[in-house]
Amino acid sequence: MSHRALSLPMQSAQKTRLFLLFVLSFAFMMAQALNAQARGGPDGFADLAEQISPAVVNITTSTVVAARTDGDPIVPKGSPFEDFFREFQDRQRGDRQPRRSSALGSGFVISEDGFVVTNNHVIDGADEILIEFFSGDKLPAKVVGTDKKTDIALLKVEADEPLPFVPFGDSDLMRVGDWVMAMGNPLGQGFSVSAGIVSARGRALQGTYDDFIQTDAAINRGNSGGPLFNMDGAVIGVNTAILSPNGGSIGIGFAMSSAVVSKVVDQLKEFGETRRGWLGVRIQDVTGDVAEAIGLENTAGALITDVPEGPAMEAGMKSGDVILSFDGVDIADTRELVRQVGNTTVGKAVRVVVFRDGKTQTLKVTLGRRETAEAVPASAPANEPVEAEVLGLTVSPMTDELRAQLNLPESASGLVIKNVDEASEAYDKGVRSGDVITEAGQQKLESVADLEARIADAREGGRKSLLLLVRREGEPRFVALSLN
Repeated sequence: MSHRALSLPMQSAQKTRLFLLFVLSFAFMMAQALNAQARGGPDGFADLAEQISPAVVNITTSTVVAARTDGDPIVPKGSPFEDFFREFQDRQRGDRQPRRSSALGSGFVISEDGFVVTNNHVIDGADEILIEFFSGDKLPAKVVGTDKKTDIALLKVEADEPLPFVPFGDSDLMRVGDWVMAMGNPLGQGFSVSAGIVSARGRALQGTYDDFIQTDAAINRGNSGGPLFNMDGAVIGVNTAILSPNGGSIGIGFAMSSAVVSKVVDQLKEFGETRRGWLGVRIQDVTGDVAEAIGLENTAGALITDVPEGPAMEAGMKSGDVILSFDGVDIADTRELVRQVGNTTVGKAVRVVVFRDGKTQTLKVTLGRRETAEAVPASAPANEPVEAEVLGLTVSPMTDELRAQLNLPESASGLVIKNVDEASEAYDKGVRSGDVITEAGQQKLESVADLEARIADAREGGRKSLLLLVRREGEPRFVALSLN
């Protein structure tokens, strides 16, 4: 009796715990399901495609191709076949008239008054440009401006009524894995939609200002210049290129980000050309050995190799400075600096943080314009002739004879490298005979004794390597050589 009385409350408590556990598990599974549904793909793309289709266009271009000429004879003069081939060429003369060549691409309308964005390579060299809308209507277009560096072109059509258009979105908000949709005219087949995800961000192909979004949405020839949309129907990229061994889509497509395109379009619309900021420095990436040689804690920034006349020189920048921050943006490498400078308004005064002599300092620079900039080579004094072998290099001060042999200007100075030990680190890092060392340890060289002094100073300071500024045919680069 007592045993039964004790067991009943225990069974009731156990049932209560099991019930609560079931409720919690069910609630957790429901939350997971709802969360998965929220993060999963859309039910379909039909509504989005219907919304944006009226603003996407097909582009047909027409170009006059010059008539063919006879050129050199097909067979040697006097050959028994000469009469036969002359008769054949005579029959082909009717094909020597100028003819037209057509090309196809895509684009999209960005304003109700008829501005259209596409790739520059779609319309480059075209005599006539025809825009076809989703409705089937066709209008001729004129070129407002182009930018070959980003492969962007801005066109204009004149319509009787306001045109449907799509806005630019913020490509910087896109994450790897986000859904995207491409629309265009692949292989001339007419309006077509494909969908996929963002596969990668910040891709660079060959351009100075590249900032491509990589996607697996199907992009083929004819999609060039078409839009890449986010799920809100905003353009976050312009489909520009594919990576393919056979010319067809294999799921590696590239769209220039709207962060780049929107700025280019604004300038083309206002000026008919681009107006990019210009700092006026030659730069290279900071490597681990370079960072150690100058005492920089992190391998980041853009190392200045030369400062010709321009905004940077006027602001007090020097060769050997490392640019760590530009206008409030941390600089990871040279590519990041070039993009930031190029996207900055011409004439804007910006703050630049540089690393110099073991500490940081802030300089204020007023940017010039890249398109009109002309670099002026820097000059330096000459030295007396004494030869020596250091760090696997045979070096000699500059002389008039060496200037003549190397085809250098009268202002050229430094130590001429006469020989490089092929077993040395210097040779492995690309230093060659005929190169000129103008600085060591970020100080100018006037003699071999100066170089030896820089080596002694570096060793005394506990440095494992020495930073040399080496020029080849006037082009500078920094090389860090071990002192072991």
